[in-house]
Amino acid sequence: MQVYHPSDLVIACASNSDAILQANLMASPALAAGIDVHVQRNAPTATIAYNRALDATQAEIVVFAHHDVYLPQGWDRLLLTRLNDLSSRHPDWALAGAYGVAPDSRQFGPVWTSSLGQIIGRVPLQPEPVQSFDEMLIVLRRSAGLRFDPDQPDWHMYGTDIVQQARAAGRGAYAIGLNCIHNDRFHDHVGGAFTTCYRYMQQKWPQFLPIQTPVTKISKSGLHLMRERWNMRNSLKYRVADAIDTGAPPALLAARCGWTDLSASTTP
Repeated sequence: MQVYHPSDLVIACASNSDAILQANLMASPALAAGIDVHVQRNAPTATIAYNRALDATQAEIVVFAHHDVYLPQGWDRLLLTRLNDLSSRHPDWALAGAYGVAPDSRQFGPVWTSSLGQIIGRVPLQPEPVQSFDEMLIVLRRSAGLRFDPDQPDWHMYGTDIVQQARAAGRGAYAIGLNCIHNDRFHDHVGGAFTTCYRYMQQKWPQFLPIQTPVTKISKSGLHLMRERWNMRNSLKYRVADAIDTGAPPALLAARCGWTDLSASTTP
């Protein structure tokens, strides 16, 4: 069985804001353990940024995290515990994540999201196979041989695409329970860039459709995207009321979630 250690880890981040980066990811107590952080700035797309990060680093385990993610005290130990458990159960794993959607559409976390003002996702009692990931935090096993699609446009759905790559290669992708804070800004609608990525996924993976993502279902007809737009318009006032300002200190959010120190959560 593969056993991972802190020296096997690197965190990769694509950032266009030093202020957001310093207030969240770089303020994470988990980084005090000495995990290397590689930051790619001003890349044209997420996938280009992440492939550049893969080329610039060598660690076996690459944690791709958004710059507005905060990793509480003990998160690094929790990650290693979860990965060692995953390796013992599923030696062929390629990807793991903090928030993913299972084949039956159950959504697994748990993570705090400021844009919704709540903890979202079920707690996985064991590694749960997924059909897509939220991009906030994705863990890649380098030796699995996966890379992000450099032709994928913009900054959406690469978490879904990389899982389909794993599926096509006969590899596993799992939600493993990596409690963290996503101090993300509120989104009132899905815009044109999201639609472009949706169409790209429709064309690239017809053999796997439909695919349920954390936001909407990718279907052959695309009607689910239209439905999601309608739902977002009609729920706007409620979602605005629930959202938390991203200026809230992420350490305070972690404390309110009961995640001040995750060291006690390091059982598989």
